Parts: sequence; C-alpha cells; structure tokens
Amino acid sequence: MDNSIPIFRPWTPEWLIKIMLFLLILPSIVIFFLPMANINAAAGYYGSEPADIQFAVALFYAGYVGFYSLERRFFVYMAAKEYFIVFTFLQILTCYICYLTNDLHIFLPIRFVQGMLFACTVNLSLSLMFTRLGSERAREISFSVFFGFLLCATPFNNLVTADLIDAVDFNAVYKAAIFAYLPCLFLLLITMNGVRLNVRFPLYNLDWKSFSLYSIVLCLFGYIMIYGQEYYWLEDQRIRYSVIAIVVLLLIYIVRQRHMRRPYVHLKIFRYRNFKVGLLVLFIMYICRFASGITNTFYAVVLKFDPMHVSYMNVLNIIGLLLGVIIACALILQKKHIRYIWVPGFLLLLGFHIRMYFLFDVQADEFNYYLPLLAQGLGVGLIMVPTIVYAISSVPTAMGASASAVCLAVRYLGFCVSIGLINFFELFGKSRHYNAFQDHLTKLDPVVRQTLRMQAHKLEAKGMVAGKAMRASDKLLVNAVNTQGQIRFAMDYYELMSCLIVLTLVLILLFPYLNRTAVYLRSRRLSPA
Repeated sequence: MDNSIPIFRPWTPEWLIKIMLFLLILPSIVIFFLPMANINAAAGYYGSEPADIQFAVALFYAGYVGFYSLERRFFVYMAAKEYFIVFTFLQILTCYICYLTNDLHIFLPIRFVQGMLFACTVNLSLSLMFTRLGSERAREISFSVFFGFLLCATPFNNLVTADLIDAVDFNAVYKAAIFAYLPCLFLLLITMNGVRLNVRFPLYNLDWKSFSLYSIVLCLFGYIMIYGQEYYWLEDQRIRYSVIAIVVLLLIYIVRQRHMRRPYVHLKIFRYRNFKVGLLVLFIMYICRFASGITNTFYAVVLKFDPMHVSYMNVLNIIGLLLGVIIACALILQKKHIRYIWVPGFLLLLGFHIRMYFLFDVQADEFNYYLPLLAQGLGVGLIMVPTIVYAISSVPTAMGASASAVCLAVRYLGFCVSIGLINFFELFGKSRHYNAFQDHLTKLDPVVRQTLRMQAHKLEAKGMVAGKAMRASDKLLVNAVNTQGQIRFAMDYYELMSCLIVLTLVLILLFPYLNRTAVYLRSRRLSPA
C-alpha cells in the first residue's frame, strides 16, 4: 500500500478527506451497540426481554469477529471505491430492514450481517486513514482513532439517541442511521478515484467452511453467556447442547487449521508468551470495563435518573476515554515500556471501582460521580490500544493479521463473559441480600412497625384513605428492600472487580520481562483488530 496512490481526486482538500473518513466509520460504530442505547425501549418495541437485546449486540459482534479474517480476501479483490459503494449500500439496506421489522426472527440474523459489513468498514476506513498519515505514525494513530471511536460507542449512543427514543418509537434510530450514511456515500462517490490499495487477488478457494465453524462457535458462546443464567445453565438442554456443539465444532476447527496450508487463523501465535499475556490483560480489562453498566443501572433504578440525564452524565466518561486514547497514542509513539502504561491504567480503574463502592447509596448528589466516570474512561482509554498493539507486535509480522483476529475474538469473549458474570451475580446477590433482610424485617419488630406507621401517616396526610395508606406503606417497604438488594449487589460486584484488578496489578509488577518490553508495531501493513 503506497501513500502516493491517488485515492482521492486532486481538487479534494485534506480537511474534507478527514471529515469523510470520520463520516465513513461513525454510523457503523453507532449501530454496533445501538440496541443497548435504551435496552428497555428496545425490548418493549420488539416484544422481547432484555436478554434478547443483549444477544442482538452479541450477534453483531460475532459477525464482526467471524468475518474479519475472510473479509480481507474481498478487500484485496475489489477497488476501494466500488468496495465502499457495495458494503455501504448493504448497510443502508440492513438498517432499512431493521426499521421495518419488529420480529426478532428477522432482526437477529440481520444484526449478524451488519457485523460482517462492519468488518468491511473497519478495514477500508483504517486503510484510508493509513494513506493520509506519515509512515512512522500511521499505524499507531489509525489504531487510536478507530478504538477511540469504538470505546465511545456506548456512551455516545446513549447521548445522541436518548432524546430521540424518548420522543418516538425505537426503530426510528435505524431510520436516522440510514440518513447518516448518505452524506458520506455522496462525498466519496464524487471525490474518490477508482484505484486499488492492493494488487488484485482472485476470489477463489474462499475458506467459508472455517468462517462457518468459527462464527457458529462464537454465536453459541454468546448464547450461553447471555441466556445461561435464565435457563439455569447446564440444567437446561439448550445450554447443554450448545456446550457440546462448541466443543465438537472447536475441535474440528482446530484440526482443520493445523492441516491447512493457509489457515484461517495461525494457531502458532499462541506459542509466544507476550502475546498470551497481552490477551489475558485485554480479557480482564474488558470484563472490568463493562461493569460500568451496573453504574448506569444504579442511576436509573436507585437514583431514578431518566435516560437523558444518565447520558449527559456519561459525557464525562467520553471525555476520559478520549483523553486516555490520546495519552496512550503519545506513549506508543514514544515506545514506552508496557508496564508504565498498564499500571496507571489499572490504578485508575481500581480507583473508579473503590470510589463507586462507597458512593452506592439511596440518595446522592450527581456531581459526586463526575470524577469516577472520568477516571474510568481514562483508565480504559489508556489500556485498550497499547494492549492490542503489544499483543500484535509480539508475533512475527507474517502472523500479524491472525494476531489481530484473535485480539478481536478475546474482546468479544470479554464482552460476553462480563454479561454472564453480571447476570449470575445479580440473581444470587439480590436474592441473598433480600433473604437476609427478610430474616430481620418482620411486623413484630418495633422499628419496622414504627416505620410503617410513619409512612402510613405521611400518606394519610396527603389524602390517602387509612386502609390503603397501610397497604401502600407495606409496598414502600418492599421497594426499599429491593433497592437495598440492588445496592448491595452492586457493591459486592465492584468489590470483586477491585480484587481482580489488584491481582492483575500484582501479576504485572511481578513479571520482570515486561519492564524490558516496549510497545510498537513492526509491520508496515495495517492490521486493524
């Protein structure tokens, strides 16, 4: 790939090219986590449960991960302009189908297809960014720009869609996504030349079998993690059969890769110690990152903040993410040792979890949460890009694409495992604390009786009939117990995450060779993860 290739017409100004590259990737990143922008509104529109909406996001992620390695064949086969036209038109078509339907049997497969198309967007957009930057800084800056967008996807979606979802039906967000693609499509049609970024490589011997095996395993894993708690894990035959299918298909996939001359993913990358350490750190970071969803639930359920207010508060999280990515990019360009990046990042995450542990309460001032949200974003932004670059740079250049694919898969696994852990601990944590409160709260308890009478008197003073006021005070007590159960569960989970982060910091400090490892990309070819 040569920077001298005239991808854009000579009259196109540089500032317009950068705007177009931003518009190219932004709509696809927005629809990534779009169903989770307001999970209750989405579940209500599709007549489903929240787990189905989580699975819709997992399917998008699985399509992205599964198609990533195969997509590279299409990328080198088609010219950049025609390739962009094809997958952008398909994205608009899938958004239009999502706008028209409220049937999950149609919506869920379309989400998987959107994930496949997102892989096309990522490869093309990052490759175009690569051609606009200096050769020594291109890879690091391109990675930082892309992951800066991706990390901000969830809070940014909440921010831009909160008012829209509150005013209209949920499917209107897909209508907005359709119009978001049109400006970029028009601009690139009139500014791009029909040139290729790579030598044309014929489309033959496409490894669709490996793609199918890989994608099915990913989808089944997401299914188990999201629905496992609801179906009582292995007690349900659907989960049992899914586990058996994963084991069988994974064995077939591994045997197939070992005997292929050009494997879908090079399994030899797992021989490199630094690569495995990078994957472990990335997996832990993703589990800790999505624990912030508990904080948003706390704002909505306990503090009664509306979705718009929560989205405005998360602006601090977006600022922290952007600052973290910028600082991480600067450290990568300076080739700093990875330990000096990981330790501050995990310390910020540890500070966020410890501070939130003490801020979980039935009443609070919102400004108390500004600094923790900023710290959480800063910590995630610091860790994300350097860890992926560290893992990719730990393997030979020829295996860089496979390392990127595996990093992507680990991020998907971290996302699914975080949902599974939260679902598991939420059910047992809430029930355990609820039962503990029940053991101490009886109508024979003088304190409970006095509290019920006080609540009843307050309701009677506002005009409620005496009998109804007493029954209403009982319901208020039950609501208070449920609220305490939610708070105690959040505190327990954040305590667990704090212990995990402390253990990670200890391991990072105990590995002496990490202090001698710098972060940089050795390959001249961009391999977006």
